[in-house]
Amino acid sequence: MAEFQIVALPGDGIGPEIVQQAIRVLEAVGEKWGHRFTFTSYLVGGVAIDKLGIPIEEATLEACKCADAVLLGAVGGPKWDQVDPAIRPEKALFALRKGLGLFANLRPVKLIEALAPASTLKPEVIAGVDIMLVRELTGGLYFGEPRSRQKTATGEEAIDTLSYTTEEIERLIRRGFELARTRRKKVTSVDKANVIATSQLWRDVAEQVAKDFPDVQLEHMLVDNCAMQLVRRPTQFDVVVTENLFGDILSDEAAMLTGSIGMLPSASLGAGKAAMYEPIHGSAPDIAGEDKANPLATILSIAMMLRLSFDLPKEARAVEMAVEKVLAQGYRTGDLYGENCQVVGTTKMGDLVIEALN
Repeated sequence: MAEFQIVALPGDGIGPEIVQQAIRVLEAVGEKWGHRFTFTSYLVGGVAIDKLGIPIEEATLEACKCADAVLLGAVGGPKWDQVDPAIRPEKALFALRKGLGLFANLRPVKLIEALAPASTLKPEVIAGVDIMLVRELTGGLYFGEPRSRQKTATGEEAIDTLSYTTEEIERLIRRGFELARTRRKKVTSVDKANVIATSQLWRDVAEQVAKDFPDVQLEHMLVDNCAMQLVRRPTQFDVVVTENLFGDILSDEAAMLTGSIGMLPSASLGAGKAAMYEPIHGSAPDIAGEDKANPLATILSIAMMLRLSFDLPKEARAVEMAVEKVLAQGYRTGDLYGENCQVVGTTKMGDLVIEALN
């Protein structure tokens, strides 16, 4: 029997509901294949601010460092928009990424055939879409210093700093090339090298890394063109590597290729054991507690956990196939609803995935 320790960070809004369903699916996996998953929960985000005064405690970070994997729900919401920026709920995410050294965010964008009608793009455009978007997670504008906001004679001035080092770029791009070798052997490096100095360094480093992977094709693409190509001809992409801000924006755009942002899982990896898995959508406080949230991105995130952290590819694929089967049967949460479909709630969707798994 394999045993794994998982830290659960449900967070805010719909976070607790979707994490609960993912845990149920993991427990079903354990029962079916003889594994044992142990879960310990901690407060992060807005709920942590309400009860502890800060978005994440040091003890939580330490627990995450010792775990075999971390499962995160979602953080934030309008309730905390006016709190001190230094302790906004999102600071918990930054602390986790920095504290665990999670520099590579993997976001698979793969169309499930049954959901093709849910996309706003034409079926012939999205048919066969299978992209792995690799986003740098601990550098760039989100972490650069100095940053400030101050009054001036004519109003205000705000400053953010965009900074990257060769090391930060190289480790991310190398991870992208390694992934491409297991897929279709093509890397698209996205930058803004025509105007931004960090992008010029990014492009130079990508060229150097490419020399170590002669079997993988490298192409460079400006971020504005990439945004257009994602909706024009998304099947041209295999592995896309890019910096923090660009990756944040492009991955949300790419979500619409799959029909809903509620379908996109993610894995955040570093150089060591620690890894964090989460859906890429937000906390959706408007539907929190109403049993309306789509748990499938979180369930697909635990499939990534099974594959990448626990080396259980058979179990991972079984979870993915269970999700595909439920969708093929016509079951949908509200965000995916279409003709001839049956709308179900969060808990029922979890039930259906477990039934399909078994």
